[in-house]
Amino acid sequence: MLNGVGVQLAGFISQQRLMDNLAQLACFGALENGGVNRQALSNEELDARAWLIDWAYNLGCEVMTDGCANLFIRRAGREDLPPVVTGSHIDTQPCGGNLDGCYGVIAGMECLSALAQAGISTLRPIEVAVWMNEEGSRFSPGAMGSSAFVQPSRLDGYLNNQDAQGVTLAQALARCHQRFPLLPRRATLPMAAFVELHIEQGPVLEQANQPLAVVQGIQGVRWYQVTCLGQSAHAGTTPMADRLDAMSLARQKVQQLEQLAAILPADQLRLTFGRWEVEPNAINTIAGRVTFTLDFRHVDPAVLAQFDEWMQQISASNVLVECVFSHQPVAFNPELLAQQYACAQALQIDTATLTSGAFHDAMHLASHCPTSMFFVPSHNGISHNPAEYTDPQYLYLGAKALACCLTELANHP
Repeated sequence: MLNGVGVQLAGFISQQRLMDNLAQLACFGALENGGVNRQALSNEELDARAWLIDWAYNLGCEVMTDGCANLFIRRAGREDLPPVVTGSHIDTQPCGGNLDGCYGVIAGMECLSALAQAGISTLRPIEVAVWMNEEGSRFSPGAMGSSAFVQPSRLDGYLNNQDAQGVTLAQALARCHQRFPLLPRRATLPMAAFVELHIEQGPVLEQANQPLAVVQGIQGVRWYQVTCLGQSAHAGTTPMADRLDAMSLARQKVQQLEQLAAILPADQLRLTFGRWEVEPNAINTIAGRVTFTLDFRHVDPAVLAQFDEWMQQISASNVLVECVFSHQPVAFNPELLAQQYACAQALQIDTATLTSGAFHDAMHLASHCPTSMFFVPSHNGISHNPAEYTDPQYLYLGAKALACCLTELANHP
């Protein structure tokens, strides 16, 4: 399974260099509370791109972009074969942490730095991809860059989407391309593999005292919006038996769904009632209309289908049910998973097995090429927060595992 070069390269990964460059990236959009606000295609994000591009050129790499402003940093191989690719994203939540997405990009660049330092060549090119707007906090939906890379026709549907200030994606893309006019455009070309390294963003690895996980896939998801209709009336004068209380109706539907979901194994169930809107939302008025959302996630397509049936069961003339987003579970490539385990074993890194509950760019890349992920622990499971933290030793071990895996894959014919 291993030819030995990957283990050799892992020895050139520098924890200090990795941490220094993570700290440098965190300067772009730094907040006083220690967090980062670096929105997709913002001034701060474009400045961070310029820094990455300079770093890439100093390593002797080629840098390309595409119509959706994804960045591709390419270290040439001995032959012009489809590349082995890693990477993630550098945009953040409005008050995000220093690692979400950023770790995968900087660890990928650390692998390229280690290759240059070691003087190791690979048969295939190795690339670091920086996917545009993964978070979706400036432009909706999230994972725009990776989804448009896999299906370029999606880009036209995104171009008129606006941020909170009314700036369209088309305008932001034009500004980005004007900032970097000399970058050649890359077409959607085959990739030999895509391996994304990421923080877990949950507590499982830390609770298991494991430094690394091989990620088997990504949970499927359903987002529903439910609107319960009643009649507004005076809270003091309307008898209980005569009320058409939309809030009471909504609470009944939530309880019904919770009871149905309770029959499912709790370890893989994720059910969240996230957003509530109450009209007229007055202390002394019975609610006439209540809208709430559900986020339901599971690894089993059959369970997701069962949930869809449950949602139809609660639908009625006064209960409007709308599915606003649906994505099937993603299973990662078995051969890549085996390669990851082999690399971790060769490096003597204890490794767990997980399924991701969060979306990642790898979710879209899985339909384009063999794809997989590594996770490292998140302290207290905190992410999308300035308190986001992973022990530097775990960040180092994750980068070593990635370096070994990329090098081994890039030396396969």
